[in-house]
Amino acid sequence: MARLIARGVETSDGVEARVRRVHPIKGDSDNSNSDAIATLEDLSTCDGLILGSPTRFGNMSSTMKDFIDQTSGLWMKGSLEGKPAAVFTSSSSMHGGQESTLLSMMIPLLHHGMLISGIPYSEKALHKTSTGGTPYGASHVAGSSNTLPISEEERTLCIALGKRVARLAKTIKT
Repeated sequence: MARLIARGVETSDGVEARVRRVHPIKGDSDNSNSDAIATLEDLSTCDGLILGSPTRFGNMSSTMKDFIDQTSGLWMKGSLEGKPAAVFTSSSSMHGGQESTLLSMMIPLLHHGMLISGIPYSEKALHKTSTGGTPYGASHVAGSSNTLPISEEERTLCIALGKRVARLAKTIKT
């Protein structure tokens, strides 16, 4: 999903997507992922932020929560104020708590003064999807074994979300 969203971001001239992951905690390891680890500097220097997390009991993962909990210094400086933001998630089942996960990730971004963007219903794929995708953000139903491919509608909505935040970032920056 992150790569599709990044593809959407990079459809805007002069905009570069930087895909990062949060550092694993509690003995988690993810040796299969070569993306750079997100830093607080990444957040303070970005023009827009699209945050993603797997759904864990209707909430963001503990690794994402841990990373966000480290951002109070940025909050005190107002480093993220006025920047566009969006969220995305994946769960194992259709009713696995995707929308509540997306909402839980929005709350700290609102505290930072970020401008939250969702996916408007003018995106036709939002009307057609029978898997993932919500007006709150992009989502994917991965299945209980995490093997279901991203549907065409989910793919379209990921790209649309990236395009939307990139356009907002360019507009705000100019």
